[in-house]
Amino acid sequence: MISWREGVVTRVRRSWRGASELEVSLADQSGPLRAMAYPALVGEVAEGDRVLLNTTAQTMGLGTGGYALVVAVPDRLPADPPPGPGHLVKARYTPLQAVVLGVDEQDSPHHEVLRDADDLDGMPVVVADLHSALPAVCAGVLADRPGARIAYVMTDGGTLPLWFSMTVDRLREAGWLAGSITVGQALGGDLEAVTVHTGLLAARHVLRADVAIVAQGPGNLGTGTRWGYSGVAVGDAVNAVGALRGRAVGSLRISDADPRQRHRGVSHHSLTAYGRVALAPAELPVPEGLPAGLAGLVKEQLDAALAGSAAGHRVVSVPVDGLEEALRGCPVRLSTMGRGLEEDHAYFLAAAAAGRHAVAPVG
Repeated sequence: MISWREGVVTRVRRSWRGASELEVSLADQSGPLRAMAYPALVGEVAEGDRVLLNTTAQTMGLGTGGYALVVAVPDRLPADPPPGPGHLVKARYTPLQAVVLGVDEQDSPHHEVLRDADDLDGMPVVVADLHSALPAVCAGVLADRPGARIAYVMTDGGTLPLWFSMTVDRLREAGWLAGSITVGQALGGDLEAVTVHTGLLAARHVLRADVAIVAQGPGNLGTGTRWGYSGVAVGDAVNAVGALRGRAVGSLRISDADPRQRHRGVSHHSLTAYGRVALAPAELPVPEGLPAGLAGLVKEQLDAALAGSAAGHRVVSVPVDGLEEALRGCPVRLSTMGRGLEEDHAYFLAAAAAGRHAVAPVG
């Protein structure tokens, strides 16, 4: 189940918050490999260090997660962490399980705030099934509401360590995100929470967010079946927003560039998540000005998918003036499935439209 290798770090290529990208020469001389280390888990890694690697990603030919992962620096193990608050265990019962301080646990300074919190006060929450939508949704929010406080709630459908995401680090540096919260088995956010529910409550009552974005981290697990994909959690997120009396806005996965038929127009992932999984209502923005053929297909697909839903979703048309400029002004490169803004314009425009609609006046 795991492909193991041993190697020596020949270069630290670059680092960002919580992660270091390395070049590693393998002991069996089959390298070099591009590798990733998370210092919070394995300690700081330097040139010349001997490292033990999990190389399963290379064996499988993965794209988004195509790094060897440093499991240990055996000749220079990190010191034990100092005693401190926190008893939540994440990545539980794996070799790299980690103890973190939960935002709402008894030792947290926010425990009193969250102990009885159960309401989002109508806060808009944009839900998306791909991490690549995150910067585009932010662009749509900030295009109409500069200075809005945006919180990112990262679920555990993709990468578990938030540190993997250079996007989140760059958005934080640019002031586009007020903070991040990792929920479920995910870890590494500014705040840690057990569930999407507590993550959303922390976004509202601790980070004081004006809008939250819920999406999995980089990576996406799919089997080419209706139900077997990690993005099905989008529907569960809508239900959580409804239970906490928030306002759910669905970022539709729209594309006329994806070569796979099941993802053309509105992806079957979105159609299933909103049409079958979400039992609470969501507003589903569709950007104006899509090419005629794509716009017709999107309408046909949404009409069919939502016809049998009792959730009460509302499809809304969103003007796109200014969103092109907002997307081009993103502090990170826009990319989904290897396609940029020019190659998959409709996808990013739909995500930005969701952000714009989230901060639009209600009524």
